[in-house]
Amino acid sequence: MELTCVLLLLVGVARLSSGMPLSSSETDERLLAERYLRRFYNLPNGLQGSPRAMVSFETKVREMQAFFGLKATGNLDSNTLDIMKQPRCGVPDVGEYNLFPRNLKWDKKELTYRIVNYTPDLLKETVDKQLSKALKVWSGVTPLTFRKIKEGTADIMIQFGRLEHGDFNPFDGANGLLAHAYPPGPGIGGDTHFDEDELWTQDSHEYNLFRVAVHEFGHALGLAHSSDPGALMYPIYSYTEGYPLSEDDVDGIQFLYGKNPDSGKVRPKPVAPNKCDPELTFDAVTELRGETIVFKGRFYWRLHPNMPEPELTLIKSTWPMLPNKVDAAYENPHSDRVFIFSGIRMWALNGYDLVEGYPKYIHKLGLPKTIRKIDAAVHIPDTGKTLLFTEEDYWSYDEESGKMDSGYPRIIENDFPGIGDEVDAAAYHYGYLYFFHESLQYEYSYNSRKVIRILRPNALLNAVC
Repeated sequence: MELTCVLLLLVGVARLSSGMPLSSSETDERLLAERYLRRFYNLPNGLQGSPRAMVSFETKVREMQAFFGLKATGNLDSNTLDIMKQPRCGVPDVGEYNLFPRNLKWDKKELTYRIVNYTPDLLKETVDKQLSKALKVWSGVTPLTFRKIKEGTADIMIQFGRLEHGDFNPFDGANGLLAHAYPPGPGIGGDTHFDEDELWTQDSHEYNLFRVAVHEFGHALGLAHSSDPGALMYPIYSYTEGYPLSEDDVDGIQFLYGKNPDSGKVRPKPVAPNKCDPELTFDAVTELRGETIVFKGRFYWRLHPNMPEPELTLIKSTWPMLPNKVDAAYENPHSDRVFIFSGIRMWALNGYDLVEGYPKYIHKLGLPKTIRKIDAAVHIPDTGKTLLFTEEDYWSYDEESGKMDSGYPRIIENDFPGIGDEVDAAAYHYGYLYFFHESLQYEYSYNSRKVIRILRPNALLNAVC
């Protein structure tokens, strides 16, 4: 299937260069990509259909792919198009740095802001509170202070508008460009605009105003986009709870303005995991309706058979109800449910929806109260059993009866010789168990009860490093 997609893509490129007509879907994808690259990667206008235009287009596709950590082929594969369709900030992606060119910054420590108008989606008091809270995120890590004014021209003029809203930089309607802001400077510099065609909220539904505002105010203070998926200044929208800044965000803003002398040590979010890290470890691995989901810290990789590159996404952006850290996970394809474990609680998902009645305590499965977390879990469809690993022991849970099998727990090292005495994550494919512990992956034959080969965890992510 993957080879077929590549061949179709090459045919499309050949048609473009030879003047052959593209299909309707190919034309739509090409137009989407051109609009995206013109807006965010400075793709030149004109020259359509010429060899020079083709080279320029492919160069910009590679630039965009490199920014988002994709394989830089210059081809419009499904991963690339998927990112182009995601809701995001309207500010262009500036190179590989987290600062605007020439390190634009304010030359004063006290900045004023004014809310010109309000969205009807939220109470006026709520908008005031969310925007003030967003500015305090940045003042908490810098010497900057922010003062609200009610009339006149402020350093940061804040407004809600739709489509063309007065700055010749139009929005595009719902679920596309969410907002944009201008770097420090006179006139429009620092001004921050939110798309009124979006539904603004103060929770995980639709688009969280606080979350978007912190990002846009980062632009208003001089930061450009970060290529770190865990950074607040990453261009793609995602909702997460808690402190929003990553190390990359803090380092960038403090490079411009220095540290806040009156605040204690900031605890930023950890950086996103690197699939090419030679010491990479996994927290949990599970199937989800034909896809493989690999959990690591606050993130997960999504691998689909028809996608050449794994997608790295924040857990909270897909499942806001889940914790930031997953200990174990497995899929029961018979019930079409995925079970997620964190500490003494477990969640059941039906696709991307939480099953009613969850979360529950893991002891409902029949585990003793002395067990405080599950390290790894894997379902074996051939037997209908689910293996639950806890420290040096493991349990066997019968999915049909809903009870633990008798004779357990048993010792991991005795029953699975060669993999060590603990397991971090586990998966099952076509008669083989895959055990992950520290920076090693063991391919284990379930029938012959022996290790077939030892790999790095990176191999699961198709990582070419």
